[in-house]
Amino acid sequence: MGKILSDIEIAQQTEMKNIEEVAEKLHLTRKEIELYGNYKAKIDPALIPQRENQAKVVLVTAITPTPAGEGKTTTVVGLGDAMNQIGKSSIVALREPSLGPVFGVKGGAAGGGYAQVVPMEDINLHFTGDFHAIGAANNLLAALIDNHIYQGNALDIDVKRITWKRCVDMNDRQLRTIIGGLGVRTNGVPREDGYEITVASEIMAVLCLAEDLHDLKEKLGEMIIGYTHQNEPVTAHDLEAEGAMAALLKEAMKPNLVQTLEHNPAIIHGGPFANIAHGCNSVIATKTAMNLADYVITEAGFGADLGAEKFIDIKCRKAGIAPSALVLVATVRALKMHGGLDKKELGQKDLVALEKGLPNLLKHIENAQEVYGLPTVVAINKFPTDDPEELQLIEDKCQELGVNVVLSDVWGKGGQGGVALAEEVVRLCDEHTGGLSFVYEDEASITEKINAVVQKVYGGRQVNLSKIAKREIAKLEKLGFGHLPICMAKTQYSFSDDPKLLGRPTDFDVDVQNVKVSAGAGFIVVYTGTVMTMPGLPKVPAANHIDVTDEGTITGLF
Repeated sequence: MGKILSDIEIAQQTEMKNIEEVAEKLHLTRKEIELYGNYKAKIDPALIPQRENQAKVVLVTAITPTPAGEGKTTTVVGLGDAMNQIGKSSIVALREPSLGPVFGVKGGAAGGGYAQVVPMEDINLHFTGDFHAIGAANNLLAALIDNHIYQGNALDIDVKRITWKRCVDMNDRQLRTIIGGLGVRTNGVPREDGYEITVASEIMAVLCLAEDLHDLKEKLGEMIIGYTHQNEPVTAHDLEAEGAMAALLKEAMKPNLVQTLEHNPAIIHGGPFANIAHGCNSVIATKTAMNLADYVITEAGFGADLGAEKFIDIKCRKAGIAPSALVLVATVRALKMHGGLDKKELGQKDLVALEKGLPNLLKHIENAQEVYGLPTVVAINKFPTDDPEELQLIEDKCQELGVNVVLSDVWGKGGQGGVALAEEVVRLCDEHTGGLSFVYEDEASITEKINAVVQKVYGGRQVNLSKIAKREIAKLEKLGFGHLPICMAKTQYSFSDDPKLLGRPTDFDVDVQNVKVSAGAGFIVVYTGTVMTMPGLPKVPAANHIDVTDEGTITGLF
């Protein structure tokens, strides 16, 4: 048996096509793309004609994540290649990776094995500079806030009630809380401040939900940066900041075009975290893809209780789109972890642990069918240790809910390993009569919306609001924000707000610590448990294993 190549080794052995050739598959002309070297380009959505019969959107999501891994992005890429192999016009639409997880725990995020997008090093690192532009716009606003206060504070901003934070696209716990403006008077007004990771910035959410530059500028202006001493909100527009921020984001608004290992087109754009923000690629990228192909294969971050819920209740609600089918990704290994098996024991057959872990998958299926009303297929990522009896048990349990299970081997075989999945997806799309159900109505109160998500999606009893959360909810409803959808900031490792409660927990409450309005993005962030907007690095960061040779070849990037 030959050496098993790493993801980056497979990617580096692939001879990429010039991005102009990839663009030709989408009937894009040289005028409609802007080249970033030989293998990356930006698409100008303003030049793409609107199609009357838009594409069918396929949403790929997953069971609750475990350290065993599920392979959601890998499935998206492999399914996109498989769709093209069976003669369907298909395009992949993904999020951009954040440097935080790249150098932290997860490593690269461009797919895996023979189902990857390339150039994977560029995609995982600086790419086309979108995240840098978002960080610059975020920090420009922060600088304008403190400069306004230093120059006399004509808006009467209460320095103790500034909600806007600076950001950096790196896991750096040291920056969660800082004191700025110390020293001489010209250094500014001393105050407590802090940093978020760039993917948690409201500007990331705004860029991903804006329809065009005009809409972007309006949303940027509506962002609330803090409150006056009279408890009135202060916006970026009050600081006359939206024009300069939009100028920094002008190019970042354009979706990025790359290719899969099989030279099929992939659009990668935007990247809000799903456990903090709304976890979907940009609306403009998805709609551009819908104008370029018949099927758009896209993903939502982490498990379906986070990414899929936000994709539907935030992105679909605001953008007016709806998936035609949902793919739920799982592995035998991950389900056995949900059943209590230790990671070191996952290679052995264990039907008892698997049966204990299966309720996690079944709950996600029930949500897809009964809460969202979407036709669903379960994609099992194939591992050499999977036992036929284990696979049969999963199939039997899923078929009791009327859902087919398809074994996917896109990691090992690329598009060919996903043909059966592609055929099932096409069948589901053809049979879907349309329609989509939201978890809650716009008119519901903020508390009712939170309870709806906790009870319907998570399977919990109720929500417990802290005194701070109750006070903030009352304030936001008084200010007229009660109609907005909610964005739950919650651990990705459990249906509950306790990361240790695996499987399908029951009889639990969810504790809400605080809420904050993202008025520009148009949703209310609900902070549960101990979720933080600035992650930290693990004891042994992935960065310790990343290097570059004297010839310029990057190694260790997953």
